[in-house]
Amino acid sequence: MRMPISNSIQKLPPNQKRAILCAFLVIFLSIYLLTYRLADSLQTAYQNLESTVIKDRHEKIIKVESNEKGYYARKTKDVPQKFIALLLKKEDRFFYYHPGINPFSILRDAISLITAGKLRGSSTISQQLAKLLLGNENNRTLANKLMEALYAISLELHTTKKEILGMYLDTAYFGNRAQGIEEASMFYFNKPPASLTDNEILSLLASLNNPSVRYPGSSANKKILPYLADILGGNLIINTPSETGKKEETAYSRKSKTFFEIDSLRVKCHDHCKLTVDSALTENIRGILERNLNLPSFANTDNGAVVVIKLPENELLSIVGSPNPDHPTEGYQINMAVRARPIGSTAKPFIYLNAFEKGARPYSLVEDREYAYQIGTGFAFYPKNYDGQYRGTVTLHQALSNSLNVPSVKALEFAGLEKMYDFLKNSLGFKPIQPLENYELGIALGVLEMDLLTLSHYFTIFPNEGVLKPLKIRTDKEEFIAAPMGPEIQEEKRVTQKEFAELINKILSDRETAADQFGMKSNLTLFSDNYALKTGTSLDFHDSWTIGYTPDFLAGVWMGNSDNTPMQQISGQMGAGKVWHEVMEVLLNSPYSKKTPFNFDSLKEFSESGNIEYGLQGDDYAKIKLILTDQPLIIHPHDRDVFLYGKKAVIPLRAEKSVKWFINDSLLGEDVEFSWHPPEPGQYSVTARSRDGKEKKITVRITTEE
Repeated sequence: MRMPISNSIQKLPPNQKRAILCAFLVIFLSIYLLTYRLADSLQTAYQNLESTVIKDRHEKIIKVESNEKGYYARKTKDVPQKFIALLLKKEDRFFYYHPGINPFSILRDAISLITAGKLRGSSTISQQLAKLLLGNENNRTLANKLMEALYAISLELHTTKKEILGMYLDTAYFGNRAQGIEEASMFYFNKPPASLTDNEILSLLASLNNPSVRYPGSSANKKILPYLADILGGNLIINTPSETGKKEETAYSRKSKTFFEIDSLRVKCHDHCKLTVDSALTENIRGILERNLNLPSFANTDNGAVVVIKLPENELLSIVGSPNPDHPTEGYQINMAVRARPIGSTAKPFIYLNAFEKGARPYSLVEDREYAYQIGTGFAFYPKNYDGQYRGTVTLHQALSNSLNVPSVKALEFAGLEKMYDFLKNSLGFKPIQPLENYELGIALGVLEMDLLTLSHYFTIFPNEGVLKPLKIRTDKEEFIAAPMGPEIQEEKRVTQKEFAELINKILSDRETAADQFGMKSNLTLFSDNYALKTGTSLDFHDSWTIGYTPDFLAGVWMGNSDNTPMQQISGQMGAGKVWHEVMEVLLNSPYSKKTPFNFDSLKEFSESGNIEYGLQGDDYAKIKLILTDQPLIIHPHDRDVFLYGKKAVIPLRAEKSVKWFINDSLLGEDVEFSWHPPEPGQYSVTARSRDGKEKKITVRITTEE
């Protein structure tokens, strides 16, 4: 009679006992470590399969990104018990009792293979999970089956049954790139798993064995439903399902239109992330844009863009670069909010800001009259106002409120081009598409190009009292984006003093002074007393702009054509202004509007002129008022003007007061106005000398070349 092994071991010498114990321990640890590593590799593969989910600020999903397999997979914690019960009844009745493999099912499968020449299917849920995580779905070899069995056992040793079942529910494939019960339920039925009906549960279960053919809604799926219901039982209610299963036939989408613009900004989330955008607001604004573009008044305008920034945080609340990115209309697949266009008069607040920094004030006087500027062609350039009219002496407040071009050129001259270039490049971090020196005084006339997102970002320095804050894109962490032509900053930066920003806010919020050019009632008029705005129109009506803000939010609008064809007499007020008005009405009646008033604490009122004018504490009013005024003496002609010679050619000479006129130092006569007949082509000096000793000399050229 053999002795029990334990008794045999007991009779062994102590050193042999220790050796056997060590051997058992080594074997045990080896098995443990091997199975642990196998189980851990499946856990890692499981984690990597989860799709990145991008949500808006209100937790609404705006995009589900595909995983490394090209599938869409999301974890779920709320699966109906009925689904789980029927799943186990169909796939693995002994799930809670086997160690990862079912020996009886394997034996039955082997007998079936020998007797009938086919496999009946013996894989447990643990084995199916291993197959899915190992990527063996399309490679069903004996070696792979043995490997899956080993992985399944390993998983069972280091993972609970509940965790394994949850992993399977998140990993099972249901066709049409839908992986996991959460994604499949949303994709096919547009509802969470907890709301699935009996019919829908059966449709999903039926797809498991052949998801590419039996996906829910397919004819193969519908055909098998009564048979599957009969096998599973459980008082199932079977109805004829509607034809679903294709992405375009369900209300659910893995990517909303809101993400069209976000995607073009190259916002990348390596994990789940929550953005600052409000998708409901964005789609509301998209509807406003699309509806306006369909109006007869916009018949020759195809494109538009809107940007909304929440203040004072500088959170990107909405960006719309297309009225409908799914529509085949030309330019609709382009995010026009990030395309550079001439910004028109929206550049003027930055010009006046520089002028104020250099010493000018809103009450400073400037002459709105004809001026001549020499350009590269050798001929003179005469800046004109929008309406072609000159207004004589005006204040800078009046000039900016009414967007007068000529005073803006004079303000830029006063501030200095080098100062303006430095402000744009170094203070704002602007990245122009061509050297700023190419624009010169044309900046005041709207030729500078910029995209709407960058321009809107820069305008936030006014409601944020001189501080340029980074443009925030996520609410769940401190993450910022750089507008296409803007700065890549991570911290706020003061770009001007608070009081100068207040001066700009005071002017841009004054709709009464702006009535001369824009009227008292227009698209720029809102039922609010705490908003400021600036419009812009580029040359020949190619671009229409309106940027407006309160201390709580900013809205920027651009209208035009992606192919750069001009619109039909659509100005900033009539075009972008109309869309801006509707967007602002939405925002003013939203929770984003806190009715925060502008702060004008740094400003001082002056009444010396008989009207209330605004400046700063410590201003030398009398001196600063005249800081921009020049004494031209000669009003016409302008220095280096060119005239065509002819026998009857007459050059009118005009001065601001009575002067003596000299041509090449020869006295011509004395008067405020005089007519001069040039005797022949050539270059002449024209001198005006007043009785109080003032003198002005210019040069003109008489030519025979047309």
